Amino acid sequence: MPEHIKVPDVVPIVRYAANGTQDQFSYPFPIFASEDLAIFLDGAEQNSGFTISGAGNTSGGSVTFDTAPDADTIVTLARDLPIERVTDFLEGGDFSAISINNELDYLIAALQQVNRESDLMLRYSDHETPANVELPSVAQRANKGLGFDGSGNPVALELSGATAPADFTATGTGAAARTINDKLADAISVKDFGAVGDGLTNDTTAIQNALAAHDSVFMPAGEYLISATITLTAGQSLIGAGQASILKCNSQSFNAIEVTEDHCALHNFRIEGGEIGIKLYGKTRPCVQTSVTDITINGPNIGVQLDGYTNTNYPCYWNNFDRVLVEQFDTHGFHLTLSGAGDTPNANKFHACRAYSLGTSSTGAGFYVEDGRFNNAFVDCEANIAGTAQGCFILENSDQTILINPYAESTNVVPNVHLKSGSQNTAIMNLLAVSNGAAIYDQSGGSYTAYNAGYPNRNRLLKTTCVDMNATLQRFDTEFIDTSGNVTLDLSHSVHLVSSFGGALTVYLPNAEDSVGVMMVVKKTDSSSNVITVKEDSGNGPDARDYFLGAENDYVMMLSNGAEWFVIASNRSPGNTRYYDGTGTYDIDMAVDTYLLSSFGGALTARLPPANAAEAVGRTVTIKKTDVSSNTITVTEQGGSGPDGYSQPLASQYKAITVVSDGSQWYITSKF
Repeated sequence: MPEHIKVPDVVPIVRYAANGTQDQFSYPFPIFASEDLAIFLDGAEQNSGFTISGAGNTSGGSVTFDTAPDADTIVTLARDLPIERVTDFLEGGDFSAISINNELDYLIAALQQVNRESDLMLRYSDHETPANVELPSVAQRANKGLGFDGSGNPVALELSGATAPADFTATGTGAAARTINDKLADAISVKDFGAVGDGLTNDTTAIQNALAAHDSVFMPAGEYLISATITLTAGQSLIGAGQASILKCNSQSFNAIEVTEDHCALHNFRIEGGEIGIKLYGKTRPCVQTSVTDITINGPNIGVQLDGYTNTNYPCYWNNFDRVLVEQFDTHGFHLTLSGAGDTPNANKFHACRAYSLGTSSTGAGFYVEDGRFNNAFVDCEANIAGTAQGCFILENSDQTILINPYAESTNVVPNVHLKSGSQNTAIMNLLAVSNGAAIYDQSGGSYTAYNAGYPNRNRLLKTTCVDMNATLQRFDTEFIDTSGNVTLDLSHSVHLVSSFGGALTVYLPNAEDSVGVMMVVKKTDSSSNVITVKEDSGNGPDARDYFLGAENDYVMMLSNGAEWFVIASNRSPGNTRYYDGTGTYDIDMAVDTYLLSSFGGALTARLPPANAAEAVGRTVTIKKTDVSSNTITVTEQGGSGPDGYSQPLASQYKAITVVSDGSQWYITSKF
């Protein structure tokens, strides 16, 4: 709210009769902001074509029209405030004089407005006792006139004897008789308010007056010339008779239609010219649940624009467009944007909509989501645009936009779908890309999913959980590295074929914390003796150590659990060996291939499992004495006779025996 102003005792409305040359008219009452002043020409509210000055001044200000109103036009300037509380005071907080002054000014101005409106009503004189002010019921007053009885109370009077049109009764069971006046009142036409529709007469005021008086207005066949914006507010509809109903702008300097509030409908007519054919934005209420169907827009700068505008409390959400054609546009066919501090246009639906340059050198896009989030969906939509355009479909500051069955056509390497930096979580399905530019020109960093879309790879899936998959052909996203020094791997590839032919090379894995569930493979491909060392960036490395790939075709496969990297396959794993130093009996559990045993403290029996045990069949195991004592290690078998049918002694240091089971007996394959 502006600095404190004093609201004088003044009626907040003024009227003038225009002379055809005067373009500036004053208003002698204060307004808090330019939006608080309503401007009417012959009773039709104006939304453009003027400049307001003096907002915040106690003495008022003036309105300057771009073009002087025609002679004898009634110019009305009225203060029109929303009746609302605009400030609040915190309990225990500072008490601001300017805040209370502003609040009181606003209250006085609102009371003046209500008082002015009550002056327009029929009312009893202060010098008589009011009679009954309640009208007769609907049933009592239907098809009757309003009169007054002997006490001055309102009553319903029969119209017998008066000239009245014949009744109308529809055919069919249950049809009720109605007067012709009632029947005709079902449909309000712009021609009821003086519109001509000959393409020559300016019908702006007639259409504005019709919408000011009625929520549903019909536009019969004809060419209706307009010179200012037609605005629809909450619950209003403008319906035509098809392509024969034409709303024609006399210049490109204004928007043809603006929808500024919720639950509006535009159906079945044609718009020609204008800066923007149809613009949706929340000005005084949310702009939601608008229905736009069977509309053709020809020759605008921008065909359809959805704007998040300036107030997050008045968003542009959940609007529906079906079978809308925009042709011969200069910049964009369909445009989602945010011009102020409001919210982005979200969750709007476009079905079977088409943007067609039709010989015009369009410079923007068929469909441009400059700003938008949360399931703006384009289904079965087509962008057929000139080679001068920037893209058929362009997505910029967008999130979770959906393109299903899009058709894109152009020339001059115009991208079919252009994902600019800032677009994310885009889903594209069944793209027909006819332009000779990129099918999907991605500057989003890969933040999109494609199914049967793009070229040469028509499918691109982001992180996916698959419960059961039958893969006919599987390809890994592989990186080939041939260098020396240090290389840090990222998460863009899972398989790395590395050559260290030019010198020793250290390969750093990504930090395990940033790589939950990631599998990495590093394989040495060259025959040089230069070693490839596998480490972890800011971590302990695979299995908490460094891995060394020294020979051609050495490899290591690793998996991160989010805390560390684990080796799951390698030809360079540590030896599969068990060490034991003790006396008595030690059972060979077949968990490893080599057992290095010490009997330094006393004689030791190494007992193999039965030859027919599941863990023994087909397994080879080596047992070796490692200590210098004379204490013997005896190799025996549980419940059996031992290798080659006997217990086998290892009497001195470094004596070893290797045995294998065929399922019925242990056999010695080597002993030394």
